[in-house]
Amino acid sequence: MATRLRSVLSKHGNKAAAAAAAATTFTAASAVTFLSGDVVHPLHLPWDHTGFLSSYDCASLRRGFQVYRQVCATCHSLERIHYRELVGVTHSTEELVAMASEVEVVDGPNDEGEMFERPGKLTDALPKPYPNEEAGRAANGGALPPDLSLMVKARHAGQDYLFSLLTGYCEAPAGKPMMPGLYYNPYFPGGAIAMPPPLNDGGVDYEDGTPATISQQAKDVVQFLNWCAEPEADERKKSAAQYMLVLGFTALMTGYYKRFKWSPYKTRSITYIK
Repeated sequence: MATRLRSVLSKHGNKAAAAAAAATTFTAASAVTFLSGDVVHPLHLPWDHTGFLSSYDCASLRRGFQVYRQVCATCHSLERIHYRELVGVTHSTEELVAMASEVEVVDGPNDEGEMFERPGKLTDALPKPYPNEEAGRAANGGALPPDLSLMVKARHAGQDYLFSLLTGYCEAPAGKPMMPGLYYNPYFPGGAIAMPPPLNDGGVDYEDGTPATISQQAKDVVQFLNWCAEPEADERKKSAAQYMLVLGFTALMTGYYKRFKWSPYKTRSITYIK
């Protein structure tokens, strides 16, 4: 076998070396794939707002913001979202002014150089659950709950992964040991997650009377988080439709002008007389 391998290498040289490198790479990739076999990959779900000409469902965004405020905001922040950005999306200006005024915001310094508290305003960001990272880790056994502003774009499969994660809690299979304080979720890498199941049937009373099942709450809050990551998506689609309409009209007029300009030359007849 060794003699045959030496003869192949001496005969083919670089080609054999390249093939060996490719085989090594494939083996390493296969090993990585097998090592991540304990993770269930989320299915692709038919989200209504992902179409080229579709938009966010404002009723679902309002419900999703309610789920975030009453469930997710106890541990997770939305540092990049301000109250003013929610105007006309989830609530009216009056509703958001009243909502922001319920929060005490540390501001300052004042004329005496001291910090003070004031009622929140539309220009303020949504409040954080913890004053700093150390407090967040101390309250969650050393694990810092991540900010959710860009969570849909920060995870592979985005909203499909978040929906599957929120609805995928179950009992650990036989032979899968779980450390105290961890919960089994097959969609989380490793299967053990420190976040307890956040959603429960009827855990939120929707204002519009929609049944607050776990899947409904997950759908609404994931769509809201998708809006947080891409609040300009609807405007971008509208602008793209306008640009394509203008480009189509320009192409049509260019073709018509080309035919009009060249028609005398293409239809003329040239006769040569001796």
